[in-house]
Amino acid sequence: MNRTNHQQLLDEALAGNRESLGRLLEDYRAYLTVLAQRYLDARLRGRLDPADVVQVTFMEAQRDLPAFRGHQIEELLGWLRNILRNNVSSAHQKHLYTQKRSAGRELSNAASESGPALTDLVPSETTSPSQRVMRDEAAVYLANCLQSLPETQREALRLRYVEGQSLKEISATMDKTEMAVAGLLKRGLQALRDQMISDSSSGGHLGRTS
Repeated sequence: MNRTNHQQLLDEALAGNRESLGRLLEDYRAYLTVLAQRYLDARLRGRLDPADVVQVTFMEAQRDLPAFRGHQIEELLGWLRNILRNNVSSAHQKHLYTQKRSAGRELSNAASESGPALTDLVPSETTSPSQRVMRDEAAVYLANCLQSLPETQREALRLRYVEGQSLKEISATMDKTEMAVAGLLKRGLQALRDQMISDSSSGGHLGRTS
């Protein structure tokens, strides 16, 4: 699904069509899940499922859509990211209240870490509006492509390119040899390339769901 279709769904949702809103949110599920995984403190990842945070975000978005003052798809994405950040912050306050730093500070540090290419899934606040739109659409497309990969490949790619972990760190996290991790990354990246080539040859483009 491309940006034009997303915008049409948003227009219909703002006019009161709940089904269109549901379809639009569903297309952003993978993207927001990746963001939730990145924002959550590492100590929470074994206790709190990022998918649950995203589901709460969707429920709040459906409830609060009348209060949304934007009209463009990029404004909706920014609004959804803010709701997601607030929910992650609440989770930090609930589960990590003994930490000396505030939950907001924990969240800020987690969201601003730099890393390799796939961290474009977290749009930069310093880019121009047109660049932000392109980055958002590419991020949504890429997140959806990731969901089509086997779980081990998807997790290896997430740890490497979203979390910025080294092969050694991924090896320890996944309890696999570094050679096995390297193989997962290689196969995962090749599968992503094949998916993009397939979408391009069939008339698809960034922003289309797989």
